Amino acid sequence: MADGNPNSNPGVLESLGEEIVRIVAPVSACMLLVVLLVTSLHAGGDGGSAVTSIATIAYSEEASDSFWDKLEGALLNSLVFVVVITVLTFLLVLLFYFRCMRFLKSYMVFSSFVVLGLLGGQIFLFLIARFYVPIDVVTFSLLLLNFSVVGVMAVFLSKVPILVNQGYLVTIGVLVAYWFTLLPEWTTWALLVAMSLYDLAAVLLPGGPLRLLVELAISRDEELPALVYEARPVEQNQPGAGRRLWRERRDTATNSSSNLNGLEAGNPNPQSQEANLVVAEEDAAVSAVTAPLLPPQLERRREEDAEGIGLGSSGAIKLGLGDFIFYSVLVGRAALYDFMTVYACYLAIMAGLAITLLLLAVYRKALPALPVSIALGILFYLLTRYSLEVFMVQCSTNLLMF
Repeated sequence: MADGNPNSNPGVLESLGEEIVRIVAPVSACMLLVVLLVTSLHAGGDGGSAVTSIATIAYSEEASDSFWDKLEGALLNSLVFVVVITVLTFLLVLLFYFRCMRFLKSYMVFSSFVVLGLLGGQIFLFLIARFYVPIDVVTFSLLLLNFSVVGVMAVFLSKVPILVNQGYLVTIGVLVAYWFTLLPEWTTWALLVAMSLYDLAAVLLPGGPLRLLVELAISRDEELPALVYEARPVEQNQPGAGRRLWRERRDTATNSSSNLNGLEAGNPNPQSQEANLVVAEEDAAVSAVTAPLLPPQLERRREEDAEGIGLGSSGAIKLGLGDFIFYSVLVGRAALYDFMTVYACYLAIMAGLAITLLLLAVYRKALPALPVSIALGILFYLLTRYSLEVFMVQCSTNLLMF
């Protein structure tokens, strides 16, 4: 029964809006920081040359290469990168299956320390050279060591304040995304498309590695062995309002079923019937829209078994750090051109997140977060660069003539 009163369901609407903001805000902050790094370092000539990595192992792009050479080389680079990522993800699933948790945690700690210490240290050196910051080697080394150690502790220790944890996760995303912007242009675009297709296949196909990983984690009731951003849960004190923590939703779903059964049996109190139905509709709506943003997720199961998919033990929405990185890479690549394309790509990515939420609410099935946003971002980049900019230049020229 749809309630015609817009104020009859404020808890769900308010909690949903807060959760969307808690995801959009860090994504926007990550993209903003990458844009600032790109514009600051590349404008000053301290951004470094094109990096050599797995993404460029098959083909090294040169400015003198032909169109077809660049296209073929970029596709080959992206294919090699996706194959390596696929093999590593299956290896991660295998280690997780055999409960090699000590090795997995040690690897994640080491990789996070390398990102913060090596990649972060190199970017700090770029910034010091760009802005002529007076600092000696000993002080810089101590600050970098503290920054890296505190970052690892903030990411992997459970007793660290959540804002510190979230801040360091965003920082890791910024550092990795900036280094991806140093890849050759054609390889970067091909890599974004390839990773979107990989995300789609790895999450939705029955044998996809990300899907297998999440199914295994949920069957064991364990956390994913991956870096994911966890938004703070929204808890409201009013009974029947807002979303519940996922570990409590089984009881809530049971109560909702009892309420509906009472309606079918014929409750003599109309007000009680309406109140029970509103609570049941809130529970159904919450279960549909509060689990959306963790890309590797199970397909829809029975409603009583679906609580907690995409949620941590605290009831918070989770978004993979890879989504942060590739969103920021797209915007960072646009920043190498001009700010008009940056604005267009940012709006397109946000629209992609909104569409993903809408699809999840309609189909009640978790979807990967990359494909829609990346597709819209690339489309808006091309339209802005090759259509809107030409139109704006022509309009400016005509105004100057008058």
